[in-house]
Amino acid sequence: MFELSNITKDTVSIIPPQKAFDNLILPITLENGTLIVAIPDKNDQKLLHDIAFITGYKVKAEEVPPDIILSKLKEVYPSNSHTSKEENKIDKYSIEYSSVEFVNQVIQGAIKMNASDIHFEAFEKVFRIRYRIDGHLREMFSLPFSKSLSTISRIKIMAGLDISEKRRPQDGKIRFPNQNIQVDIRVSTLPTTFGEKIVLRILDKSNLQLDLMKLGFLEVQYDIFLKHLRIPYGMILVTGPTGSGKTTTLYAALHEIHSIEKNIMTIEDPIEYNIEGINQANVKPDIGFDFASALRAFLRQDPDIIMVGEIRDKETAEIAIRASLTGHLVFSTLHTNDSISAITRLIDMGVEPFLVAASVKLIIAQRLVRKICICQKQNNEQAQADGKIKTGCSKCHYSGYFGRTALYELLPVTDELAELIGKNSGNQLIKEEAMKNGFLSLREVGLEKIKSGITSNDEVYRETSL
Repeated sequence: MFELSNITKDTVSIIPPQKAFDNLILPITLENGTLIVAIPDKNDQKLLHDIAFITGYKVKAEEVPPDIILSKLKEVYPSNSHTSKEENKIDKYSIEYSSVEFVNQVIQGAIKMNASDIHFEAFEKVFRIRYRIDGHLREMFSLPFSKSLSTISRIKIMAGLDISEKRRPQDGKIRFPNQNIQVDIRVSTLPTTFGEKIVLRILDKSNLQLDLMKLGFLEVQYDIFLKHLRIPYGMILVTGPTGSGKTTTLYAALHEIHSIEKNIMTIEDPIEYNIEGINQANVKPDIGFDFASALRAFLRQDPDIIMVGEIRDKETAEIAIRASLTGHLVFSTLHTNDSISAITRLIDMGVEPFLVAASVKLIIAQRLVRKICICQKQNNEQAQADGKIKTGCSKCHYSGYFGRTALYELLPVTDELAELIGKNSGNQLIKEEAMKNGFLSLREVGLEKIKSGITSNDEVYRETSL
């Protein structure tokens, strides 16, 4: 049996008291990144997966009788946290932490698990908290509705929002201290039927990938992209839906070509990460400082390279194109499904086809897919020995996936393509011409990554179309 002296305060704090009491989990110690716990049944795989998912640690279990665990829990946790399932089935997560400590715990857990977003959602009887990890939402806490008001108020205070305003959406920002660095968190509130929904977008610069070679380009694509980054003027467009990694690709491109001799300026909505040495501005629609007006101002600032967060209308498109035709390299994004559709989108906005043909030099479409965790290779090897397929490991939270990579579709605008675009020839003719030069669709790039063992069929087929 374990001595109480082996249980440290830091280890106890890893698992919330109510979680420990509800499931009879006694956290004992950390050894080389593995959390040692005592539970009634060490073969309870669901519980072990749950502990690993919540804590982010590998888990090793020791089997201890339930009455011994409960007795130890009452010793190591404060007395007002003694509300096990048997003692209190109503308030499952009525932990002794204040809303301040609880919100901090939720945010710290999300950062540790590399979550991009945290969703706080109030329903009729339940207050749900979910993390978005590698593009997928996962429920982390399901609390009584009564916990929603204090939690939401705490977040709004941290973000400098009006806690009394519950009828209108609000936006704010939190600078959250984490391991000696400040993590920026964007906060958005939205009134819903049973209260406010809050989404926190975690902008952890330590996770920002600025190395072009590590983003996911195939070797031939990387060479094409690098070549176009060196052109003196013209427009490079990145397309894809929200959350497909367009901003990261643009930041990596700017980081690649940044030098003391170049004046690089960006206009964004909002600025997601501050990049050293680059002049970044945020749109302010309430005072009329939108993408178009910012571009006009930029052209009076002697720029070499301009990045426009998004082309949303004809005015912005025309100013960006004019800048690209007068000696500036312009980067921007569009919301289209593939690279060829970006041409149609600009023309539909009212831009003359000959201007699109003259200005656009490269169009990139992209999607993000989850990467297969290294444990899957190990699992397959083990499967040959015992005939079983394992579901994953604590590192990938038993999903079988860890991290994401981008699928890229590149459309360099050759002289032949420019001629077709200028004649407004249509997508099919443009695609046929592009295929003569080795054009690969998003689906075809995805299939290459399946062959390389980087991702799975499910991921590629979900994120791409024929």
